[in-house]
Amino acid sequence: MAKVYRSKIDVWLIVVLGFAMLAALYSAGQTMLSNTPGAILIALLVAAVGVGLPAWLLLSTRYTLEASRLLVQSGPFKWTIPLADIKNITPSNNPLSSPALSLDRLRIEYGNRNALMISPKDKEQFLLDIEAARRAQA
Repeated sequence: MAKVYRSKIDVWLIVVLGFAMLAALYSAGQTMLSNTPGAILIALLVAAVGVGLPAWLLLSTRYTLEASRLLVQSGPFKWTIPLADIKNITPSNNPLSSPALSLDRLRIEYGNRNALMISPKDKEQFLLDIEAARRAQA
């Protein structure tokens, strides 16, 4: 049975993405006021990307633990990690881009020198569940 873990979300990230979305809406509004040919189309594109993508990331970032794999989704991005391929899971505060909405992260090393950082809201339960799933698989 699959278990879904939502991403922890840092307040600073909500503020940054909120400002980015407001800036996109402002730019779209200014573009529409310019009365240039195609302004409405450009404004809609700016608004869709500038508001849609951050909102999609905020609302969809999740980690689904299945019997044999971990599915990671963040907006349009998806990863599948077979549990048997996981080598190590360690705490991390690395700010590099990853499907994590918090700097309170877990670094998952898997496969042949691959790594992915995630930020489940309940890290302790996630670690217990993934370890139990890995043991059940062995």
